Amino acid sequence: MTVSIELVPDRCEGHAVCEAVAPEVFRVDDNGMVQLVPGGDHDDATALAAVRSCPVAALRATS
Repeated sequence: MTVSIELVPDRCEGHAVCEAVAPEVFRVDDNGMVQLVPGGDHDDATALAAVRSCPVAALRATS
């Protein structure tokens, strides 16, 4: 199964928990907003853990 990640930018508060869990997938930019790492190759379980870790639900996973 391949997991796609969707960002909800207006919800992001820049906590960077997703980046701490899956730095190969997420990066918090200089403005404190989460970005997907371009071409980021990731393990689905790690990406899902990062999505679930977001304290403001700014990330969604779809398959």
